[in-house]
Amino acid sequence: MTGVMDGVKVVELAGWTFVPTAGAVLADWGADVIKVEDPVAGDPQRGLSVGAVGAKGAGGVSFIIEQPNRGKRSLGLDVTTERGRELLLELVAKSDVFLTSMLAERLEKLRLTVDDIRAANPAIIIARGTGFGVRGAEANKPGFDGTAYLSRGGVAHMIKEPDSPWPPMQRPAFGDIMGGFMIASGIAGALFKRERTGEPSIVDVSLLGAAAWHISPDLVATGLLGEENLPKFTTDDMPNPIVNYYKTSDGRFVQLMMLQADKFWPEVCELIERPELITDERFANAGARFQNRVECVNELRKAFEARPLTQWRERMDKLKGAWAVVQTPSEVLSDPQVIANDYIRQVTSADGSTTYGLVANPVQYDESPPDLTRAPSAGEHTDAILQEELGLDWDTVVQLKVDAIVT
Repeated sequence: MTGVMDGVKVVELAGWTFVPTAGAVLADWGADVIKVEDPVAGDPQRGLSVGAVGAKGAGGVSFIIEQPNRGKRSLGLDVTTERGRELLLELVAKSDVFLTSMLAERLEKLRLTVDDIRAANPAIIIARGTGFGVRGAEANKPGFDGTAYLSRGGVAHMIKEPDSPWPPMQRPAFGDIMGGFMIASGIAGALFKRERTGEPSIVDVSLLGAAAWHISPDLVATGLLGEENLPKFTTDDMPNPIVNYYKTSDGRFVQLMMLQADKFWPEVCELIERPELITDERFANAGARFQNRVECVNELRKAFEARPLTQWRERMDKLKGAWAVVQTPSEVLSDPQVIANDYIRQVTSADGSTTYGLVANPVQYDESPPDLTRAPSAGEHTDAILQEELGLDWDTVVQLKVDAIVT
């Protein structure tokens, strides 16, 4: 794929997954993304213990570093020093986008505010990812997706089964990945605006705002109806029984998603070899099935529990209505449609010993997937960036290393 952002240079001063994911998406699209990291510790996510989500797999590859940092170059630079700040601003002066996860108080302390960045480059686009937005009393409150997105944003509440004693556990970077993609989309829009008008923009995305967007139908309905009037159902009493999960005899699950209930009810009855249910007065139309939904769900459950998943796959292939198997991650990796569309791209570790898959961002241009490369090690490209981008000679680079400003 020819990168739609070839020639775009991004300086990323960000850690963890949320904001770096935006940089990874831009790199997928062809941008040159320079990841600025602490010269000693690097991105704080690199230091997660083996027992945490940063656990390394085969060949010492950390999935939680690789996925949001692939395709970038890493510069180990201490921006808390005056010389380090100067070097960062020199890079900013040559770049199109400044991308950061630092909160306003931290940026002000480092003298890297909007005014500071714009003084170095009046045309640069500034993109900021925060937990709770850039205005209000909690603008400088740190937030991870588990707090700002899943909990504070109401997502955990809305995806929790009504009779479950606990909210669902978070998967790694569950809200970060989607929030990062939102930042990348905002940057794309800002680049388009600047191309048309010459005017740069400030792009802001928060995890709280991302959560509100993700559950926007529920929020709008709550505003209109009141939360006490929101419809709430479980898998036992779904209002349309052919929009539900069903368990097979071998403990797997299939999802029916047939919104046009009357249209597809007859073929579901034929599928489960219960044609008499088509004319059963209890289930004769959508209204009747709603009134008798618990009984209807139970009839379908008994039918699906009579056969293993392999048999249901074969039988359901003939259905016109929408359905899917609840797949495991391993099954997604080997899914023929995932493979056919190149949603997983193979890369090789730095030492060449391990080949592993990374998930490409879901946008493809010209029917071609992006070519991905591995994430850099901390400070891997420091020498090249200082010499090629900033024109420093080798003696100067060595002195910066001696002074612990770069690594």
